[in-house]
Amino acid sequence: MLNTEINGRPATVGDVHRAVTWNYGHFTSMQVRDGAVRGLELHLRRLEAASRELFAHAAGIDGDRIRGPVRHALGDERAASVRVSVLPAVTAPSATDVMVSVSDPVADAPAPARRVVTTTYERDLPHLKHMATLGLTYRALQAREAGFDDVLFVGRDGYLREGSVWNVAFWDGERVLWPEAEVLTGITMQLLRSGLDGTGVPWAIRRLTKNALPALRAAAATNSHCPGQPLASIDEVTFPDDGTLTRALNAAWAEIPWEALQARCRAIC
Repeated sequence: MLNTEINGRPATVGDVHRAVTWNYGHFTSMQVRDGAVRGLELHLRRLEAASRELFAHAAGIDGDRIRGPVRHALGDERAASVRVSVLPAVTAPSATDVMVSVSDPVADAPAPARRVVTTTYERDLPHLKHMATLGLTYRALQAREAGFDDVLFVGRDGYLREGSVWNVAFWDGERVLWPEAEVLTGITMQLLRSGLDGTGVPWAIRRLTKNALPALRAAAATNSHCPGQPLASIDEVTFPDDGTLTRALNAAWAEIPWEALQARCRAIC
């Protein structure tokens, strides 16, 4: 299954060429099940806030402008992976285009525990989910060439930050810890924090360096594909995880309600 539309119409070769060659814009990725999304309002707010920052003079991006094209691109599909991208429009510098790509759904079951290596790297504008991904992709590929599954970024200040396309969570034996650093505040991470509150599992945000890793009991990657992907090791540090962290994250995830895509439609329904 693959469908790509722009402003509610099938994307042309020219549209796709512009998206892949003009490396400016932002996006969000979500999993749709039975016409609903976990954290839909957070995804919409992300797109709205990033559009204000990257396209200051463009017409606003709001929920109605996103929901309709997403529903249109999905068609009869009830389960899918959806990426919504906001791009500069060709028609006018003060306009934006909304591109929706629909592909097969991704199961949220974790893969075998992954081995991760750290590297010093800081994304440009880390608070935005933008399209400038060469740096992080290059470092992730370097990690795989070295025999690891993925990469965890460390800032020039020595503090742990985020993975290539995921946030990292740790378990210290009593609570879930999230690194305090300039990172993308992932939608899944935000939802998990809310879910942990609901299940009564304590969590905290702490400044963490690599020196803190040996004292931690477990680590996991979180993103829209999986709320709790176990990490077997980071660098030479292995984690004696008994499943406590992933069980806590999965229980928290189960607390999050699904939000229907249906809403008022101004144009495309």
